[in-house]
Amino acid sequence: MREQRTTVDVTFDGVEYEAFADETVMHAARRLGVPIPSLCYLEGLSVWGGCRMCVVQVAEDHRLRPACATTVAPDMEIKTRTPQLRAHRKALTELLFAEGNHVCAVCVSNGNCELQDVAVETGMDHVRFDYQAPRREVDASHPKYVFDPNRCILCTRCVRVCDEIEGARVWDIAYRGAQAELVSELGKPWGESQSCTWCGKCVVVCPTGALAYQGTAVGEMEHDAGMIVRLASARQRGEWLDPAEMR
Repeated sequence: MREQRTTVDVTFDGVEYEAFADETVMHAARRLGVPIPSLCYLEGLSVWGGCRMCVVQVAEDHRLRPACATTVAPDMEIKTRTPQLRAHRKALTELLFAEGNHVCAVCVSNGNCELQDVAVETGMDHVRFDYQAPRREVDASHPKYVFDPNRCILCTRCVRVCDEIEGARVWDIAYRGAQAELVSELGKPWGESQSCTWCGKCVVVCPTGALAYQGTAVGEMEHDAGMIVRLASARQRGEWLDPAEMR
């Protein structure tokens, strides 16, 4: 017999909803159809809470709380679209564009990029900060995939999916601050990695054009993060998932 989950009353932007007492604000919002932008969050993976794009305001609390890492509480009043939140998300988006080399017009994920979607959603039409224009070499050593660090936003989705779902642990974040970067197998070229299983899970969860298939042209890359959600859900239920269902 399936265990009954306890529910609590919460409000999103003044509208009352019923949420489960053990779920996060983000999970409740996604389930109830309340839009909250995010970049590092992905259902089925552990919560990292690093991008800070999903922050919300709770009642009169002056702090901005990450929706992905905040559990709902009875009578919680959650605000997702205040002027402060809009300004915060817009500034974060500008910083991400300034820190990397994001030129949408020549990106393989143009039109299918979550960073691009967030920029449109926040109304970002220019960047107020100085561009860092880092010099980062593209790693095309893998026979099937390519890694362009210029478009990486360090969301760690690839790190977590490779660790938690595939169990290969190919990816990790090296260094700190402005020098932080995604590395494969402790700094080896991706093509020389002996741990990589060629599963492609890291590629399908990438929110930008940082990870793509070899030979992909501008605008051709399509990511399917939902495949990981379906796979993680099936594993949690103890079911076998047909590879055809993952496509």
